[in-house]
Amino acid sequence: MFLEALHDMSNQTTVGELIAAFLEQCGVKTAFGVISIHNMPILDAIHKRGKIRYVGARGEAGAVNMADGLARVSGGLGVAFTSTGTAAGNAAGAMVEALTAGTALLHVTGQIETEYLDKDLAYIHEAPDQLSMLQSISKAAYRVRSVETALPTIREAVRVAQTAPSGPVSVEIPIDIQAAAIEWPADLAAPHIGTLTHSTQRVADLAGQLAKAKRPLLWLGGGARHATHAVERLVALGFGVVTSVQGRGVLPEDHPASLGAFNVHAAVESLYKTCDALVVVGSRLRGNETLKYKLALPQPLYRIDADALADNRGYRNEMFVHGDAKAVLEELATLLEGRLKVDPAFAQDLAAARESAVADVGKGLGPYKRLVDALQAAVGRDYNWVRDVTISNSTWGNRMLKIFSPRAGVHALGGGIGQGMQMGIGAALAGSAAKTVCLVGDGGLMVNVGELATAVQENANVMIVLMNDQCYGVIRNIQDAQYGGRRCYVDLHQPDFAQFCESLKLTHYRIKSLDQADAIIREGMARTGPVLVEVDMLSVGSFATAFAGPPVKEEEPEHA
Repeated sequence: MFLEALHDMSNQTTVGELIAAFLEQCGVKTAFGVISIHNMPILDAIHKRGKIRYVGARGEAGAVNMADGLARVSGGLGVAFTSTGTAAGNAAGAMVEALTAGTALLHVTGQIETEYLDKDLAYIHEAPDQLSMLQSISKAAYRVRSVETALPTIREAVRVAQTAPSGPVSVEIPIDIQAAAIEWPADLAAPHIGTLTHSTQRVADLAGQLAKAKRPLLWLGGGARHATHAVERLVALGFGVVTSVQGRGVLPEDHPASLGAFNVHAAVESLYKTCDALVVVGSRLRGNETLKYKLALPQPLYRIDADALADNRGYRNEMFVHGDAKAVLEELATLLEGRLKVDPAFAQDLAAARESAVADVGKGLGPYKRLVDALQAAVGRDYNWVRDVTISNSTWGNRMLKIFSPRAGVHALGGGIGQGMQMGIGAALAGSAAKTVCLVGDGGLMVNVGELATAVQENANVMIVLMNDQCYGVIRNIQDAQYGGRRCYVDLHQPDFAQFCESLKLTHYRIKSLDQADAIIREGMARTGPVLVEVDMLSVGSFATAFAGPPVKEEEPEHA
């Protein structure tokens, strides 16, 4: 089909158009960026060809966050364009977030003309050693060094970004190369993305060990998001499931065998002590989800991961299988059929542990339990749940609101505030769910508040739930708990969001009493396009339990 299309083209084009055409072959439907003199040849070609939707963000960080959000919920390639120098630097925090999350993302940035590059001329827009900066915030980073290598370099960048363990890849392209003429190649095909192979003997050995288990548990991370069918087969054999925040929804969270992401609660840790096997799949076992690696996980612990360096990382494992989560788990399920004799009480004990953890979190929410219930009733099963780092996400957003599919959950995993709203816009523009719901705090929203204009301009179908306490709430609570109640630098002067939204033509609701929550949430969900629902926390009141940072493991008392 592509070769037929070539007959309608002249023999020559520009490198910029070649890149645009190649991205079309990679299945890219939407891309994000900030237009500048150093990416205009590519963006002009995208506009002229009319096959990729280009979303103009208000800043480079927002553009990369949007591409990140789209990639996470779609499972495809996120694409973001920035300019060179300062602009490429502006994207750094968002690139670190994508790297932390393992997002398959292509970051295309400009570069000054090759004639002046790397000559220490203080040439305008040049950042000294920009490529090294990009390498430090990317899975890999490349420079296009000639017209002839432009396509091979971009193709390799896409392959590396999408090859497990996936991650963001940067490519810098000097502006003179972008604008240069080039012959249309005979092959514009997307790269082949290979699936990691594994040792079948090692999987057989693992099956042999697991066949002895009476109470086996799977810990699922983001690397297992494509393995739902295999997980369901193992659950049918008797496995229980607990997940990291990134692994939520691999097994729908209303499944009776799922503990969801209630992975550090006391009742769940007590359950761990009764389990006789844990298989960790595609998870980094991050510090804030393992009480800084002191959470008492079930033993023996086995691990399956596409990253060979995950072997013994954080926790020692009895056996490690290097391979693709889906392929390994499918083979494991086949080998275990008819061999497991699971304790009949395991399922009931697992359900009781989850019920206890949910009740414990619910008690700490105080009045905000009504908000959680209103959201759960309104969202249904087909929605994306995107969260910024805020006190409400740490207390309930990361666990309480159920997720039913493996790509529906998006969270700022790196811990930086001010990224969730942009990721919510990207998730909404992926078009993979009926509605995207995005949870933010007022401090985080104001970091990149200008991207609300992008949401309106693009008519992104996102409902932003703004928890407004007019301060950095987590920092305030830490000051109360650890600094003698000396509150400093946490109070925030904020706009009147009703007036601000009106100036943007953005639909706004304010909840002053949670008696209003059900009606307002339902109305916001019913609207098409962006909506901001502001929860006035100063009017509603405080949480029953103050959140003062991630939980830590209490030291065991010494015995005489």
